[in-house]
Amino acid sequence: MPLAEAATMPKLQRAGGHARIAFKRREGATSLDRLYQEGCSKIRLPRMSGAVPEAVLINTAGGLTGGDSLTTEISLQAGAQAVMTTQACERIYRSVGGDAEVATRIELSEGTRLDWLPQETILFDGGRLSRRFEADLAGGAELLAVEALVLGREAMGETVTSGLFRDRWRIRRNCRLLFADDLRLSGDIAALAGEKATLGGNRAIATILFVTEDADQLIDALRDAIGGAGGASAWDGKLVARLAAPDSLTLRRFLIPALAVLLGGRALPKVWQI
Repeated sequence: MPLAEAATMPKLQRAGGHARIAFKRREGATSLDRLYQEGCSKIRLPRMSGAVPEAVLINTAGGLTGGDSLTTEISLQAGAQAVMTTQACERIYRSVGGDAEVATRIELSEGTRLDWLPQETILFDGGRLSRRFEADLAGGAELLAVEALVLGREAMGETVTSGLFRDRWRIRRNCRLLFADDLRLSGDIAALAGEKATLGGNRAIATILFVTEDADQLIDALRDAIGGAGGASAWDGKLVARLAAPDSLTLRRFLIPALAVLLGGRALPKVWQI
């Protein structure tokens, strides 16, 4: 594009959101300590009687495109437990320039547990997303995290023939790197996903990470729940599972039972059941 033409183009409005939430332990139960929300990032706290508190993240922009950004920060004080989820699947729409950026930062103090359970991210044709997930855990803290990606909606006949998806995980225990993972899909993503050495034609994938001392005791039950949809390994106080399926509905048929094993009998957040 000529510089003169670029200079006359109107500046497009972009969505930005920043949310921070902290929980503490008080009188034998977990309670809200701090809450901050800015822009299109909102957090709602359903009333939970005698249960682990849930916080629901909402993007009021209704999706993301190039130049949009969301940042979420979560912290738990010693002994606290909480569940974080999203109101709906996050949608990444076609970009006319730049990447949508999503960053999640977590700090867990001694003896805490956080279940990070967002619903799927849907990448549309031409969508571009750069996502970072970082967590710092103190001794005895537990983190259950899942991220799922859907490459277009099969029921709508969508394919992702152009776009970008970058996903970066960095999990640390007492400042030492515990888990690192990087994924990049670019160009004709549908063709790339069709290769046997990548996704073998599947278009819905998920990664589960559970940092816990009981990882070895859960691996057999988790593998049974996943079945032929993926695999799982446990080592050094962590459990990692990968799942792949032809569509989001099939993925959920395996992902939900897998998460149920790791939740120890607790139900998934209600927004997952709508």
